[in-house]
Amino acid sequence: MPTRPLHLPAPSPEISRERTRLAPGPAEAFHAFSKSVFAAGALPTRTKQLIAVAVAHVTQCPYCIQGHTKAARREGASPEEIMEAIWVAAEMRAGGAFAHSAIALDAMGLPEGERSSAG
Repeated sequence: MPTRPLHLPAPSPEISRERTRLAPGPAEAFHAFSKSVFAAGALPTRTKQLIAVAVAHVTQCPYCIQGHTKAARREGASPEEIMEAIWVAAEMRAGGAFAHSAIALDAMGLPEGERSSAG
């Protein structure tokens, strides 16, 4: 049976206002923090947005993927740069799973010498 796609409400000024109304302090602090993080510094804003695109794919946040992809484009990132950032994220995610196989090998109690032949 096919699954229905997840309905994601579109970001809107109304949703933003409601979040701020319900918790004004944290909302204001988060916005200030975000503005500070993405401001140009040792890294240009464009690079920070490319990093955000990659991280958004690892965290699998559709809002972040959309928002930071658009922000990266506004900052001058090319489609090729954005796709390369996504591939970096994919490699890091896969690499983490591969590296953590050491935990499974340890849990199986394989001695160091047998680990190399385990695959």
